[in-house]
Amino acid sequence: MVLRLGVIGAGLKAADYARGWAAMPEVQIVAAAEVSTGSLERFAGVCEAAGAARPEGFADADAMLATMQGKMDAVYVSTPHVFHGANALAVVEAGYDLLLEKPMVTTQDEALKLAEAEKRTGRTVVIAFQGGLSPLIHDTRDRARRGEFGELVSVNTSIWEGWKDNYAGQWKQDPAISGGGFMFDTGAHMMNTVCVLADSEFVRLSAFANNRGLRVDLATAVAARLANGALVTFNAAGEGPPGCASAITFFYSKAIVRVDAWGKWREIADIREEGEVRDTPIQTFMAVREGRLDNPSTVANGLRFAKLWDAIKASAAQDGTAVDV
Repeated sequence: MVLRLGVIGAGLKAADYARGWAAMPEVQIVAAAEVSTGSLERFAGVCEAAGAARPEGFADADAMLATMQGKMDAVYVSTPHVFHGANALAVVEAGYDLLLEKPMVTTQDEALKLAEAEKRTGRTVVIAFQGGLSPLIHDTRDRARRGEFGELVSVNTSIWEGWKDNYAGQWKQDPAISGGGFMFDTGAHMMNTVCVLADSEFVRLSAFANNRGLRVDLATAVAARLANGALVTFNAAGEGPPGCASAITFFYSKAIVRVDAWGKWREIADIREEGEVRDTPIQTFMAVREGRLDNPSTVANGLRFAKLWDAIKASAAQDGTAVDV
């Protein structure tokens, strides 16, 4: 079965994926919508360089969704964060399956609307978080559900990157279109993986954020409580030396489990295991929509993430005042 794929947001991330996707015989990139003519031309060139046909180009996403009816099966959305909610709803309502770049949406209200639309239309929606798509992360959650590790007691997490310099002057540091700063961008991987593995709703938290001269958060600290009684701490630092890494530790009553935010590795006690990082999530998306795999990165988990992010913003805006989630 060949997947006829459209793309909304043909920027650098989409072009990077297209280098591999366009060369796959089971994928045809048939259309792309992008407001920047330069980015659209670069994306088309990447597809042609991979030996694929040049996708039909559109300056407007709605025009692509309407024009490609009957010629397109699914859409990959890779626009700046603040546009995810509207783009995702438009794709689902137009009758297409959706592979949505992380973070899913920017607010809880947008997440609720997408969850309702997914349920009503029956469309397949997969969120492109590496951790959310990692078999190693889901094996860890399944083992925890079976009681292998005992009860979850607490979670300690941290993530760091030279993000301030890496994205200086780019849209990720513009609050009008980013939806947040370092915590919502790179930190989203950490938060999403914790949402998957903690397997419980957040009920209350206190958060502090420091912009350190930017218009968006650069350092964030959060203390939270889950519905299952476990406690969670998040620490995000977006200023420092080059590089990007994370460390997430789950303290259970019978085991200590360590993972990274992207599902690249896991340690249980002193045993380190290497995992598969699905940096090109199209294979997982296709397996889900064809019924060969249960959706490992769902809108439901994205809603849990969105509730967490809204609460963090609310608490940080009040200088750490505890808020209910």
